[in-house]
Order: sequence, then C-alpha cells, then structure tokens
Amino acid sequence: MKRLHLHVSVPDLTQSIQFYETLFGAAPTVVKDDYAKWMLDDPRVNFAISQRDRAAGVDHVGIQVDSTAELAELSSRLKAAGAQTFDEEATTCCYARSDKSWVADPAGVRWETFYTFGEATTYGEDEAQAALEAQAALEAQATGGACCGPKAEPAKAETPAAVSACC
Repeated sequence: MKRLHLHVSVPDLTQSIQFYETLFGAAPTVVKDDYAKWMLDDPRVNFAISQRDRAAGVDHVGIQVDSTAELAELSSRLKAAGAQTFDEEATTCCYARSDKSWVADPAGVRWETFYTFGEATTYGEDEAQAALEAQAALEAQATGGACCGPKAEPAKAETPAAVSACC
C-alpha cells in the first residue's frame, strides 16, 4: 500500500509541532531537534516538518511504498514518462535508511518515491539536492535561461525545484 508524503520547511519547529498536533489530533511519531514526522492513517500520509535553513513552505512531495518492488514499479513509470530521475540506494535521510528515486515534475515540483527499511541516528545527506540543482543548471544553460523551469539557486518559496532532498 502506498502513502502520500509531504515535507514542509518551518521557521519554528516547536510552534509548528503544536499546530500540527492539534490539526491531526495526534502527536508526531518521530521528534528530533530539527525534525518531526507523523505517520497518519487518516489521511494516509507521511507528513514531515523540519527546521534546516530552508525557505518556509512545501519542501517536496512524494510517495512512500512498502517494498522494493513497488519502488521499482514507480521508478520505471517515471523513466517511461521520459523524466530524468536521480536514484539513491541505502541512503540516510530524515533519520531513516531508504532507497529512493527523485524527479522534478514539468512545473518544477520535486517528487520523491521511496522505500524505508530502517532508522538512522542522523538527519542525513542532501546528495539528491545537489544532483537536481546541477541538472536544472544544465537545462537552464541549454535553453538560454530558466524562465519557465526550475532554478538552480538557493531554496526560496517561489522556486519549488530548489529544495531539500530529504524527507
């Protein structure tokens, strides 16, 4: 079974945890100094927030799967659609160990498909972020600019493609 994933960057983690606890009627399942996550069944969503020097707002969206087979299926769909993906195996991100496939949709929104198979003691790396920023820069250079596509610059609320790679 698949679960929608939404990651939001927040300016004040404590205040945001209080807000989302009230909204969801549930405490987070994971709380760290810079991160919190809810694994909700109603609605079925993996909702995460973090305070990591990013612009406030939606960081990225995704689909969490329950097996490597489901991840392979979603990743192959992205590739069949002609999308450039960035695949990661056994990566540490958002205090979890996961296999992932990243893509930016035609509007520049960052999507992550992932299978989580363990916990981690650190937040993790932003390897996918650097790879997708480099890709966006090459595309902008090839088209003479990035007026209609993702921008390869520091994350801002108006540039959804330049966001964190972790969930």
